[in-house]
Amino acid sequence: MHNQNIQEWVGRTQTQSGRLGIEIAQMLHATLPDNGVKVPQQGDVIPPLWHWSAFAPKVPMNRISSDGHPERGDFLPPIALPRRMWASGEVNFHAPMHVGADLIQTSAIESVDQKSDDLILVHLRHEVSENGIVAVTETQTLAYLPIPRIYLPPAKRPVPPQHAFAKPVAVNNAMLFRYSAATFNAHRIHYDLSYTLKVEKYPGLVVHGPLQATLLMSAAVDHTKHSPKTFRYRGIHPMFCDDDLYLFGHDVTDNGMKLCTGVPHEHKGMQAEITWKDPS
Repeated sequence: MHNQNIQEWVGRTQTQSGRLGIEIAQMLHATLPDNGVKVPQQGDVIPPLWHWSAFAPKVPMNRISSDGHPERGDFLPPIALPRRMWASGEVNFHAPMHVGADLIQTSAIESVDQKSDDLILVHLRHEVSENGIVAVTETQTLAYLPIPRIYLPPAKRPVPPQHAFAKPVAVNNAMLFRYSAATFNAHRIHYDLSYTLKVEKYPGLVVHGPLQATLLMSAAVDHTKHSPKTFRYRGIHPMFCDDDLYLFGHDVTDNGMKLCTGVPHEHKGMQAEITWKDPS
């Protein structure tokens, strides 16, 4: 694998069919904390961000890399840097999607940004539709980096001292495994402790970025009873299985609020911002 000619991947597209079936929807419901959401049934509106489980990777085992990700060089470029992270994104909500409905996702590589020899960013754009109606558009940034010899944590950013809510979440191995299963995510840093410690040099199992985003979204919707219009998120610091993880909502306005995961009195994990649809 090499970084040669990775700009040739810019403009590539991929179209996938998928659905959030009732079994996976109920698996997600059983995995996430109870925020008053009833057990999903066929035809129910999909809660925001649950569509991430609707397009499971269909790569056979002989094309899975040692880290659990699909091999690179098909849709995603063959970048040699070994660590891949879902770094940030923005989701725009246009119309509802429903449990069991047929969905179509069209994805495109918008750009490949080589910041340095040790950092390459791949910017993706996705559009998800149901019955020909666009339900979600989103951008996503993947970061490719080297694996360090020892764990080197990023600079810590404090959690907000004032907040509208602060909800603890009991994240454990079972939750990480269940979320990996519900999203068909085989990245080993979320369930294989030996690999995580010895190969990727993290100090513990890593809490999925999409799981943190989904937990924040669920807490914000439960707190306000509003429907999201936009959701922007960015990973700031890894969160680990044994962390004292909290969900914070702060800086509330009529139009939206800011959010973050974090360890109280220590640091943020993911930061996010949400805006609400006009209730009319």
